[in-house]
Amino acid sequence: MAGEPAIVVEDRKELTYLLCQAAELEHALMCEYLYAAFSLKSAAGPGLRGDQLAAVERWRGVIFGIAGEEMLHWAVVQNLLTAVGSAPYVSRPHMPHQAGGYPPGVQLRLLPFGEAALQHFVYLERPEGVQRADAEGFEPAGPPPPPMGPGEVVPRGQDFATQGHLYRSVERGFAHLADKLGEDRLFIGPAFQQAGETAFGWPDPGPITDLDGANRALERIVEQGEGATGNWATAHYGRFLQVLGEHLAMRKQDPGFEPAHPVVAAGVRAVEGIEPDVYITDPATGGCSDLFNATYELVLQMIARYFAFGHETPGQRQILAHAAVGLMFGAIKPLGLLLARLPAGPDHPGATAGANFQLPYRASFLLPHRRSAWFRFAERAGELAAFAAGLHPPAGEDVVAAVSGALGQAASDLMAHVEAV
Repeated sequence: MAGEPAIVVEDRKELTYLLCQAAELEHALMCEYLYAAFSLKSAAGPGLRGDQLAAVERWRGVIFGIAGEEMLHWAVVQNLLTAVGSAPYVSRPHMPHQAGGYPPGVQLRLLPFGEAALQHFVYLERPEGVQRADAEGFEPAGPPPPPMGPGEVVPRGQDFATQGHLYRSVERGFAHLADKLGEDRLFIGPAFQQAGETAFGWPDPGPITDLDGANRALERIVEQGEGATGNWATAHYGRFLQVLGEHLAMRKQDPGFEPAHPVVAAGVRAVEGIEPDVYITDPATGGCSDLFNATYELVLQMIARYFAFGHETPGQRQILAHAAVGLMFGAIKPLGLLLARLPAGPDHPGATAGANFQLPYRASFLLPHRRSAWFRFAERAGELAAFAAGLHPPAGEDVVAAVSGALGQAASDLMAHVEAV
């Protein structure tokens, strides 16, 4: 589109680089949105009257729905990577991430639900041509990266103004490479290793084997994010804009309205030089935070295994998908809601921890051999079940007990498919 800086895609390597960057963004946005949804209160109390609770639950439902669509987009990007012969990409930058490797206007941070978070979300999902500023504290960092020259052989990031701009550039790159290489040489990845509609319960994803399929997938992502041809009322942009307007109106009517817990993106430790906003010093909260993050890492490993060819049968891949989805709803969601209520520690009175989605590393999440991978998945789920059983957070013992049960069930289900030596 006019006004968007050019992004050059001259070879498969640059195309897969940009798709990996898109996967990172979808993954990070999903975490940002879930963090805000988890932060919303679930019961009336200080800052939230009983007659206001229905609106808060509606907003939580909107954000959960958008996060689910981001997960779908993430899966579609994995299909696109597989389609052109690349490996799945499930890692992402640690947060907060201040535009390192991205255009200066693309910055990532965990924020509780509120005006700043909603302004940030609206900015990230804005359609091309819509001029909006990001929330306070998200000032652009550094100059934009220039487009690649036609003779460059090392892939790198290029400038894009919006997610839609990135995906439209990827779409043009697909068209250029299909013309340059031929579709049969561009789409060299196996269809059977891609996610279908029944794998994770996500609608729409299906095997991509040609240019038409790639174009349909990319157009679907853009339509859900910024809206098709200016009709953005039901897209992510329009839905976040609606929630922002409702939230501001309720704050105007009731200046004491505070629908979110005082979460602060707290963590137990720094990872690879990235410090949490606040260190957790409450032992029970720290244990729940570690349990959340260790389960999150396990889910990512299982999803990476699903997309990477590792000699699993279709039935075994479905078991992996079922186990991953089961832990999303049986562990990630309840722990995320619980952590929004748990204290960070005595050094930060009144602050609650939140689920910080901290990764232990940014390296590959792949495990090399099928039997050993499944053994390790089952073993880790069992370890985490036992760890959860030893946690006793105030007003949250029932939650961690249920999470322990979900992890134990996953361990049993997975180990049932590990062959005896």
